Amino acid sequence: MTDLPEADRPLLRVVRGDPSPEELAALVTVVAARRAAGEPPRPPRSRWADPAARMRHRLAHGRDAWRTSTRPG
Repeated sequence: MTDLPEADRPLLRVVRGDPSPEELAALVTVVAARRAAGEPPRPPRSRWADPAARMRHRLAHGRDAWRTSTRPG
């Protein structure tokens, strides 16, 4: 089955159970609609989760510099 081109592969395959034709039709409708809609947009990445935040920034100098030392630059 993996030798078939992607256009000829089945959309889904039942591996367990015995679904009725109505259940299969409902499942195919949902999967096809989901596929046609495309990928949902990703939420913006938080600055705290950004890998660049692990890079060392210049340390602030002066009064109360310790308070701003953990904030993203």
